[in-house]
Amino acid sequence: MNAVANNEFKILFTGPMGAGKTTAISAISDHEAVSTDVINTDLAQCNKELTTAALDYGQIVLPDNSCVRLYGTPGQERFRFMWPILLNNAAGVIVLLNGEHPELLDHLEHYVDAFGSGKVPMVIGVGRLPADDHSRLESLAMRLEKRGIALPIFDADVRQQDDVLLLVDTLLCLIEADDCRSMEA
Repeated sequence: MNAVANNEFKILFTGPMGAGKTTAISAISDHEAVSTDVINTDLAQCNKELTTAALDYGQIVLPDNSCVRLYGTPGQERFRFMWPILLNNAAGVIVLLNGEHPELLDHLEHYVDAFGSGKVPMVIGVGRLPADDHSRLESLAMRLEKRGIALPIFDADVRQQDDVLLLVDTLLCLIEADDCRSMEA
């Protein structure tokens, strides 16, 4: 496994500002998540009071006592310099997107390209979708398919622990499958 240390590995949450990275990590962390939120001075990009300046951090311990370290990236482009630092040694990436955002498809491509485009296992979680309207999920899947990329895409409410755990569980399965392929090669 792409482990940071024995029985420990790192999952990175990324996506644009306001997609829910801080909320997702807080929803599943076994302890109070660490956040580097500052006052948001870019209300035009996202109308929220605070935004992440460096990273978010939390952790969960799995039933086998493995520790999953959860890191969240800042979503603003001016903090992009943190992205490769946080991606270093990551076992996998969860991309969170705001399904209401008019640039949803562009955000998908931007974050998939920035965080590996298939080089590390990746899962997409899309929040703020209208109930029973999966057309946006289908649009995202078609956009990736045109580029020859197949990634799991889920409707996810990052405030709901079960939704976030589904993203993490799916990513853990992809990581395990990737490790099995590596061992066979």
